[in-house]
Amino acid sequence: MANDFVRQMSLPGTSRARVPALRLDAVLCISILAVILLGLVVHYRDPATFQGQLVRMVLGFVVLVVVARIEPRRYLSWAPTIYGAALVLLLVVLLFGTTAKGSQRWIDLPGLPRFQPSELTKIALPLMLAWYFHDRRIPPRFRDLLVAFAITAAPVLLVVQQPDLGTGVLVAASGLAVVFLAGVSWRWLFGALALGVAATPVLWMSLRDYQQERIRTLFNPENDPLGAGWSIIQSTTAIGSGGLFGKGLRESTQSRLDFLPESSTDFIIAVIGEEWGFVGILFLLFLYLVILARGLHLATLAPNRFGRLLAGGLMLTFFAHVFVNIAMVCGLVPVVGVPLPLVSYGGTSALSVLIGCGIVMSIHTHRAGRR
Repeated sequence: MANDFVRQMSLPGTSRARVPALRLDAVLCISILAVILLGLVVHYRDPATFQGQLVRMVLGFVVLVVVARIEPRRYLSWAPTIYGAALVLLLVVLLFGTTAKGSQRWIDLPGLPRFQPSELTKIALPLMLAWYFHDRRIPPRFRDLLVAFAITAAPVLLVVQQPDLGTGVLVAASGLAVVFLAGVSWRWLFGALALGVAATPVLWMSLRDYQQERIRTLFNPENDPLGAGWSIIQSTTAIGSGGLFGKGLRESTQSRLDFLPESSTDFIIAVIGEEWGFVGILFLLFLYLVILARGLHLATLAPNRFGRLLAGGLMLTFFAHVFVNIAMVCGLVPVVGVPLPLVSYGGTSALSVLIGCGIVMSIHTHRAGRR
């Protein structure tokens, strides 16, 4: 299947749904703006949060426009430098980073907004792996997979040390997505899966106490309803109470009465479910699906392997981001602190998503010349 994907992405194609002067894809832009607008409507219940999110999204979209105008060949030449800078920033976080809520994840410089380098690593890692595989044999040889594993493991280990298991999982997913699209053999994939299963006891012992507790809570949150199980119980209660059409805008009781934790960030889809109901969540999922489908379609039209691997990897990372957040809120995976892309309050996470979409548009609109 992976080999077929690589071959299909080699087929030439055309697409006219773009704004030539700005190097933007119209379908992708409209879908992104629709998700941003939906998020702003949800944040409108808190004027301070709304204003902060509006400023972040405007600046983020400006960055998207700038990124989309940069030629892909420059990303190819910059890839090792960007990856190296990401590793340096992760080391700076561990040594001098700002601590909040028990995790040391941010860099806070005087006069500048606080930012989270691990989020930007979700761009730097796919960029580096696409650079590594762009002129090597496909499907990858075993030694190439070992190098790819080392490239992926370095930032993942640094992120997990912060500790930030959720972002670490997403950074790993961003690297694995590129490796998968490079056409890795299924026997290597199943072998890696078997190795992961065999290493489960070791991985379990390496988790911190609170991380182990989150996994236990996943299977039975009622065991500790006022402690570790509180978030899952309140989020599922909020979503269920919204019914089909919801209670109405700014009528969510779980968040308004502070029963729902992190209602503006990690658990914001529970607010959407309570206020807009099942229909509102379906509409948001539809918009995410349009972004994913359009992004993967543009990846198939990329003129070279670097563009195909990078664009495809970035869009699969976006999918993983959405999936982990929604599954976490619904109690399908442990609570790991992953925001909902372009909807949750915050700057660095949204910026990484918008940069990724900008790169995808750049690859599509700068298709003159093949490598």
